[in-house]
Amino acid sequence: MSATQGGAHPQGLDHGLSSSAEDPINYRPSMKLNKALSSTGLTATKSKKNHRSGCCGFCKPKPPIEEVDCVLIGGGIMSTTVGLMLKDLEPTWKINMYERLGSLAEESSNGWNNAGTGHSALCEPNYTPSSGPGEVEIAKAVTVNEQWQLSRQYWAYLKEQGLISDEFISVTPHMTFAYGEDQVQWLQARYKCLHQHPLFKGMQYTDNKAELMKWAPVMMEGRDPSDKVALTKVDYGTDCDFGALTRDLGKAFMQKGGNLLLFHTVTALKREKDGKWLLTVAKNDLGAKTAQIRTKFVFVGAGGWALLLLQKSHIPEARGFMGFPISGEFLVCQNPAVVDKHPSKCYGKAAIGAPPMSVPHLDKRLIGGKHMLLFGPFAGFSPRYLKTGSLLDLVKSIRPHNLIPAAAAGLQNLDLTIYLAKQLLATDNMKFHELLQFIPTAKPEDWLKVTAGQRVQIMKKDPKKIGILQFGTEVVSAADGSICGLLGASPGASTAVQVALDVLCKCYSKDGTFDKWVPSIKKMIKSYGTKLSDNPALADELHEWSAKVLGIK
Repeated sequence: MSATQGGAHPQGLDHGLSSSAEDPINYRPSMKLNKALSSTGLTATKSKKNHRSGCCGFCKPKPPIEEVDCVLIGGGIMSTTVGLMLKDLEPTWKINMYERLGSLAEESSNGWNNAGTGHSALCEPNYTPSSGPGEVEIAKAVTVNEQWQLSRQYWAYLKEQGLISDEFISVTPHMTFAYGEDQVQWLQARYKCLHQHPLFKGMQYTDNKAELMKWAPVMMEGRDPSDKVALTKVDYGTDCDFGALTRDLGKAFMQKGGNLLLFHTVTALKREKDGKWLLTVAKNDLGAKTAQIRTKFVFVGAGGWALLLLQKSHIPEARGFMGFPISGEFLVCQNPAVVDKHPSKCYGKAAIGAPPMSVPHLDKRLIGGKHMLLFGPFAGFSPRYLKTGSLLDLVKSIRPHNLIPAAAAGLQNLDLTIYLAKQLLATDNMKFHELLQFIPTAKPEDWLKVTAGQRVQIMKKDPKKIGILQFGTEVVSAADGSICGLLGASPGASTAVQVALDVLCKCYSKDGTFDKWVPSIKKMIKSYGTKLSDNPALADELHEWSAKVLGIK
């Protein structure tokens, strides 16, 4: 070895940063000397012609049809939850999961594409609408919290089994912000109804200026002293990186024997005479470019594309559904001087008439190990049903059977069309003005714009109104339970466990299979079948247990 090579010494510095023509790494013999070089040039073995393989994918022999028990379409939080549950309940079943991208959780489940709130109705105003002067309706809030408790318990069970880590979830206090006399009165009524409820114990309220400064300094500094503001706070709220959780669930699914196939796109579904489904899957392999899979059950957890796939299945239950895509945008702050002053998630009240997804919130987030603040969301528009979807998605979903319900829903919600138009026309200065309502001392240079994920707002037929706009999650399944898909959004990932149980119950009850599973489900989710609102002692016990296991409050 030359004296100038290797080691960390001055003589070797130039040699380490640059190489000359004499360097061995730059020497190679001429390709002309190798007569046996393959056609691609990768190996020294002469390429042999295979006259039976065909020259293009469409003329190559098709592989045999693969027989499986279950197919999951999409690699998000819903497919991984349903898949892992099924592998626990039926270890011998052959289950394939198909994801069109190169990794799990790249669309709606990705940390950047959702709010990351452990939605438990501790702070979200849209779950507690006013029902009269000094009154609020809390039924929806209680339902969402009950569903959240199931998620906590299932994740704690998986953590105890060593199947997932607890790094996806962190303690982040949840606060609700009221601005102006009317909102403060509403918040007082909300606090009065919730703080003594077993699932909302520990909720605090204040309109005291000194206390407000302690709870939310970044929101109170520089604020006009005459502003009428108030906050509620729950210290045991959480922030969830649902992307990290989804990848953990996917690993556990494979550990249990599930088969995850990336870069595989389901392009067609056909019901056979015996009730099974024949799926066509596109893949960029060196063979026929496609494969066919026969299965007894199909779960469509493909986010916005679920509607298109359910339409391809031609099940009557999917008729009348139409989707309108809406994108989102958050303002993101990574300045530690600002981020460290706001360790909470704070939800404000949406403007009168605004859709539920427009609730403004200022959130402390932890994504990929990075602490930051997100504010928004602001609405945007793209005709894609997925962030990585096609510009033709919206057009492809139009059918004769969904045009009238969609038109009726649109006419009944013209104000939302106007709202969306205003959002699309909003300038950076307008968005910054909205931020100032939460952070009076905000600086424009601290906040950058990030495009969030795509939502597909569902419109469906209705016997009374012809067509309606739906803001929640819709489970659509065939009458025989052989195929099931999810449409819609909120509260989304936080209630994935409840939705997964609903899917399994809906699709496997007729033959008694679900009843057989119930004892095993109760081992995974200790309160399954019990309403925790009616059993405060059990609620406290399970909350304390899951908090200890997951390292939260």
